Amino acid sequence: MLNKSYLRRYFIFLVGLVFNGFGVSLITKASLGTSPISSIPYVLSLSFKPTIGEFTIIFSCLLILLQIILLQKKFPLQSLLQFPVSILFGEFIDAGMYILSAFQPDDMLICLLSLLLGCLVLGFGVYLEVIADVVMLPGEAFVKAVNIKFHTEFGSTKMCFDTTMSVIAGLLSFVFTHKLQGVGAGTIIAALLVGYVARQIAKIESLKSVLLNESYLNELV
Repeated sequence: MLNKSYLRRYFIFLVGLVFNGFGVSLITKASLGTSPISSIPYVLSLSFKPTIGEFTIIFSCLLILLQIILLQKKFPLQSLLQFPVSILFGEFIDAGMYILSAFQPDDMLICLLSLLLGCLVLGFGVYLEVIADVVMLPGEAFVKAVNIKFHTEFGSTKMCFDTTMSVIAGLLSFVFTHKLQGVGAGTIIAALLVGYVARQIAKIESLKSVLLNESYLNELV
């Protein structure tokens, strides 16, 4: 059985997923280019029936399968938790898109504010996932699998991964919609700003102490 410490960490991770889903929705609604990891699902959702959340689930499962192929016997059994996590993440994105369905910004300033707010929300979600330290989202886990397999550096590999996802999304956009959608200045801003926000929040040691404090979280879990 999982002890209370792990239950608390899973609770924090779940809250982080909620923030991630809503952050992706805010960034997407800004219409300046969605986050790199969501770019392919979003572009596909523009031309096919599945939603961005449903395509996120499919894409995430593909990344998990690629991890298994890369790592084989080195693939940790605990990483199979990425499958239910992917489903939750996709559902939270769709929930965020539904909540924001009436939000259709057409003013550049409002779009920029939506993008920046989305980056802040997503950055906080990433921070919660990091301090929870129970399971990684498939995107980051795939990058880590590449690191293990080919002995690369995580930061450089993550940058290459994000760039590749954005390029593929741009190509798919031209193929299916004959114009560039889902990839733009917002994609670059999100790629740079989300990680920066997460790192800045991580410097607030008192916040981590409060979130992982047993007496505080016992009332929540």
